[in-house]
Amino acid sequence: MQERTREIERSIIREFRKTIWRPFVSALNEYALIQEGDKIAVCISGGKDSMLLAKCMQEILRHGKMQFELVFLVMDPGYRPENRQLIEENAKILGIPLTIFESEIFDVVVDIEQSPCYLCARMRRGYLYAKAKEMGCNKIALGHHFDDVIETILMSVLYGGQFNTMMPKLHSTNFEGMELIRPLYHVKEADILAWKDFNGLRFLQCACRFTERCANQDDAMESKRQEMKRLIAEFREKNPHIDRNIFRSAQNVNLDACLGYVQGKTRHFFLEDYDT
Repeated sequence: MQERTREIERSIIREFRKTIWRPFVSALNEYALIQEGDKIAVCISGGKDSMLLAKCMQEILRHGKMQFELVFLVMDPGYRPENRQLIEENAKILGIPLTIFESEIFDVVVDIEQSPCYLCARMRRGYLYAKAKEMGCNKIALGHHFDDVIETILMSVLYGGQFNTMMPKLHSTNFEGMELIRPLYHVKEADILAWKDFNGLRFLQCACRFTERCANQDDAMESKRQEMKRLIAEFREKNPHIDRNIFRSAQNVNLDACLGYVQGKTRHFFLEDYDT
């Protein structure tokens, strides 16, 4: 088991140095995600993204110059026994010491018809913040990656009529002194999948009861995020640089060429300064 763990760790820095390790380190540096003395709760859902995040955070702690602490936090919102067992087995293979706590979120949202995934996500975030703060952490780290970022941008434009992105870090509005960071911000999902397959790993997909029920229905409505994944895949076939351009658009906003923008809670329109 220990030898397999070491091989998985080495693969991140060796075989996937260019596609995973360097983008991971670049995000840490560019967005100043980790500071000296931090205590970070790495939040693990059991999927490929959060498990890779845990290994990358372990490696940067082991090989980096900065001193900080890590805890690896799993909230069990009501997983089926086989799903929880898979998380625990993968943690052993990967050498991740888990702290598991329980909630009843699935019982709360399973009968909600309007936006159960949104409610579930908000509740999960709140539970994770609260537990991390209780353990003395000042940050939680989530496994969102590059594709999540550009999918969010497209969804906000195409379905929200606004331009928003998923930020690399955020101050919590409900838990004073807490911050959320996304260290896989520059890592593409295809490269995470390649790492998983290279090491012969099997992780959880979404294990909530609502999506399990929907997955068994032939006429289930496809999520908007899956729709964005398909759209981005089509873009990449036509031009491999389009995904990077979508990403860069969020840091190259030209306010002189915008009809309007929102700052804080104030909405601005281009005519305000048109004749000045």
